[in-house]
Amino acid sequence: MFDDYRGIPKEAMFLVYATLLPSLAFGMFYTDVSYFLSSVQGIDMVYVGVLIMVMGLSSVAFSIPLGIVSDRYGRRKMLILGNVAESLIIAFFALTKDPVLLMGIAVLAGLGEGGFAASSSALLADKAGDVKRTAAFSLFGFVSSVAFGLGGFAIPAVSVFEHIGFSNQDAHIVLYIILAALSLASTVFILMVKEARPERKEEGGIKAYLPKKSMGVLKKYTLTGFIIAFGAGLFVPIMTKWFDYAYGIPDVVSGPVLGVSNILIGVTTLAAPLLARRLGIIKAIVTTQAFSTIFMLATPLASNFYIASGAYTVRTFLMNMAMPLEQSMLMGIVAKDERGAASGISSALWRLPNAASTGIGGWLMAIGLLAMPFYLATALYAVSILLFWTFFRRIRLPEETVYESGS
Repeated sequence: MFDDYRGIPKEAMFLVYATLLPSLAFGMFYTDVSYFLSSVQGIDMVYVGVLIMVMGLSSVAFSIPLGIVSDRYGRRKMLILGNVAESLIIAFFALTKDPVLLMGIAVLAGLGEGGFAASSSALLADKAGDVKRTAAFSLFGFVSSVAFGLGGFAIPAVSVFEHIGFSNQDAHIVLYIILAALSLASTVFILMVKEARPERKEEGGIKAYLPKKSMGVLKKYTLTGFIIAFGAGLFVPIMTKWFDYAYGIPDVVSGPVLGVSNILIGVTTLAAPLLARRLGIIKAIVTTQAFSTIFMLATPLASNFYIASGAYTVRTFLMNMAMPLEQSMLMGIVAKDERGAASGISSALWRLPNAASTGIGGWLMAIGLLAMPFYLATALYAVSILLFWTFFRRIRLPEETVYESGS
């Protein structure tokens, strides 16, 4: 299995290294930010929810234009911008309690996330090449998932800072600033990646930079992703609350369980290139998603927390095992000079329905229909998987010819 990871180009590896510290920082940030802003900084929880929603909507708004800009002016520049902005945002959230400033920071958070999403996949695909693209995306997914999961385990450092004399509030601020600085330092690895000047397209407004050559396959890809994202939004972002409703399990128990599942996601992504070689990329994606859907359906039917959390964990790592395969596939089927725009569009059309459906899932849970979000998601996943197979079953990616030749 590990033979697939030998020979990944050096610059692609720099991009893998560059995701480690930002993923660690954002694993901490997204695990803790709602608690920090409300319980430590004293911000009203309703406003905190609005801030988190604005971050998501801002990411959607920025992803597509920044993807287009990255194709025109350089994906490396956009990745640097995204990483710097994301890193500074962590520190900014810690350093102010002003509601107006926090709203501005939430908008800028979307700029950083959108810039990163629009350029990281495209640049990684460029530097990995066709033969090692799937392996590079799997390794990238492994590092980012494990680091994101470990980020939640950085939060107890607050107790260490308190022990040496900081207040609880100051201890949180110190932790946020340290992780923001570490994330910012990872920009060094991106600077080690070289990129040729992109070919300038003819002027003609924004339409001239939309992915015209790839629009057909991109529409199909984003449609299947949109459906799954809507289904996932019904329960994934609020699983800690679902465990509370279903079994009376507090977040101090369910939170670490979900953190461990993120780490397992990273480990299982290492098997993605092997699956791609054995089954082909399309069959590997469909197979892992289909089995994931079965375990998703089983989660609300479990008789206790241990079985439910086990089923959910299996569901999570099977579903996310397909993620690097899908990212690699998209970069393989779109035109190389349109990869940034394609990344931005696919990212935006995933994040939007994922955020929109969470309110529906929360409402269903609140009125006692605890299994309904999973049933609806199962139906949506089934439709998406069927469409994906219908659209792409005849697609052959360049690296699959290499697999079949045995080289």
